Amino acid sequence: MNQAALTIETIEYGGWPNCIRVSNGEIELVATTDIGPRIIRLGFVGGQNLFKNYADTLGRTGDTEWHNYGGHRLWHAPEVFPRTYAPDNDPVEYVWEGTTLVLRNSERENALDKEMRVTLSPTSPCVEVAHRIVNRGPWPVDLAPWTLSVMAPGGRAVYPQEDFRPHPDVLAPARPLVLWHFTDMSDPRWTWGRRYIQLRQDPAAITKQKVGFLNRQGWAAYLLKGEALIFRYADDPGATYADMGCNTETYTDPDMLEVETLGPWTKLKPGDGVGHDEFWTLAKLECGPSDAEIDEKLLPLALAAGRDRHGPRRG
Repeated sequence: MNQAALTIETIEYGGWPNCIRVSNGEIELVATTDIGPRIIRLGFVGGQNLFKNYADTLGRTGDTEWHNYGGHRLWHAPEVFPRTYAPDNDPVEYVWEGTTLVLRNSERENALDKEMRVTLSPTSPCVEVAHRIVNRGPWPVDLAPWTLSVMAPGGRAVYPQEDFRPHPDVLAPARPLVLWHFTDMSDPRWTWGRRYIQLRQDPAAITKQKVGFLNRQGWAAYLLKGEALIFRYADDPGATYADMGCNTETYTDPDMLEVETLGPWTKLKPGDGVGHDEFWTLAKLECGPSDAEIDEKLLPLALAAGRDRHGPRRG
């Protein structure tokens, strides 16, 4: 099936027989429909998968417990057990709306409908993923849409700091930095730079790390083996964010690294929905960890990616 310059086909992937592959000839993505909604592969055609897949969960369906299949998924904050870990092990509804793949499923345990609208550009290495959560229950629910991209091991995440301004030119604080009980700021996987925070995924590490922060710059990136995935997402200056004010979080363990973004904290009345969008750009890029090299090579791509394409959505 061809629409514009896109190739769209049903394929077997990792033991799931009914995955949807979308390609524009330069990049490709694969979404599961036997479970999910999940985007399980993203990369250049014939190249590495920038997302992590777990060998022991590939092809599994129908289990009663939640599994980390990897890839990109939609959750809702705050993270609490068991609400957050509602299984996504059953088939999803999917439809085509023009050149947009729409994936839908319900968390029956939480009376929430989840939707991803995935649009691959026919002419550039870009993907827009619009996420939406709707309250189907009889009472209001407090939550924030929360998207997690489980990245393949061995790479490095880059998050921009707020613009440096010397004391006493600006006396007000610039952003919250939120730590978890297991955060170790002395861990060598962290680089706390003047212009960037970086977190390196290390398969030899034995501990887990996580931080969150309010990212007014609206972008993040993951670099792996000469390629970069750049995330753009909205910041709403008037919004309240979960986890002590985070619209960005990052986590790593010996298997992977997560780039996580969050939409505004919302009280969803019955029937109401909230959206949170990400715009992804893939690039071939060799970039070292110094601020100067990131400024020269990564920052121009990040500022150009997905500019003015999306914002917070409600209703």
